[in-house]
Amino acid sequence: MKRGPNAYRPAALAALVVALGLVAPWVFPQAVTQLAFFWLMVLFALTWDVLGGQTGYNSFGNVVFFGLGCYATALVQRDAGLSYFTSLAAGMGLSALLAVAAAALLGPLILGMRGQYFAIATLGLGTVAADLFAGWDYVGGGSGIVPALYPGPIGERNRFFCYVLMALALLTFASLRWLYGTRFGAVLNAIRDDEDKAEAMGLRTTRHKVAAWMLAAFFLGLAGGPVAGLVGFVDPRELAFAGTSFGVWMVLMAVLGGKGTLWGPVIGAAVFHVTQELFWTYLLGWQRVALGLLIVVIVVFFPQGVLGWLRAQRPQWFHETLDEGAAAAQPAQRDEAGMRAHERTA
Repeated sequence: MKRGPNAYRPAALAALVVALGLVAPWVFPQAVTQLAFFWLMVLFALTWDVLGGQTGYNSFGNVVFFGLGCYATALVQRDAGLSYFTSLAAGMGLSALLAVAAAALLGPLILGMRGQYFAIATLGLGTVAADLFAGWDYVGGGSGIVPALYPGPIGERNRFFCYVLMALALLTFASLRWLYGTRFGAVLNAIRDDEDKAEAMGLRTTRHKVAAWMLAAFFLGLAGGPVAGLVGFVDPRELAFAGTSFGVWMVLMAVLGGKGTLWGPVIGAAVFHVTQELFWTYLLGWQRVALGLLIVVIVVFFPQGVLGWLRAQRPQWFHETLDEGAAAAQPAQRDEAGMRAHERTA
């Protein structure tokens, strides 16, 4: 198989994104907080797409794992008696563990449902979690909780958390890029394409779905602590378990960019975040109307998302150049790889 020059574009694009991410907080110091939230949006979209795009299960409850991360880190910083950075690291580790445990507990109960039943079941998770934490005095109740103060100027704090969120987003991207090329990724796609057939082949679909949700929960839990430190206050409804904003935005960004792909959620997060900031700046009071109209336009005219539209218009940007022999052998290779994945998974 011969690689054309277009095959190296994703690597070049990734390198460019990393370089811009490192330089941007110093070039645009007044927009560091917005840059930090951009990386958070990328992480949100990527983690939602693990279950929603790759597996075909549209979850509105992923925000619960992020909220657990916010609270767990804030509580460790408040009660552990450790230094700031030590408590932050410990809190992020505990957050990831709690989020994964929550996904492992809820997954077998909810992921047995399919289609709209699963979506409805996850829709109330954020609301239930917000009400529970709002009524729990130990975590501040409805008044929320204040994390430990960063030991430095506000500008330094914002840059620090911007880089932390950038690192988490890049780690998520790299991990998913590797995962989607494994047999586990192939099983997720088989569930999305035809779950009944996947089960008939002997694949343990529920186990794989729960594992995919646990993976998304891991990264979402990690992100909760840095966001709590960046904002400086954890409110159960407006930040931690904000289902009407973060919970819905995760879905919109993945669909906007092109769900079921690696770069689609990243593109969707970029378009969504930039347009949202522009609407809030220049269309204050009408920003939600403008954002809704943008979503309608994308869904109507770009049903496969931005990446899907680009793939249809510029296929040479996304495909390797194959000689005739490799092209003829490719279907047989795919069938053989699928049989091996089935044998190893069964």
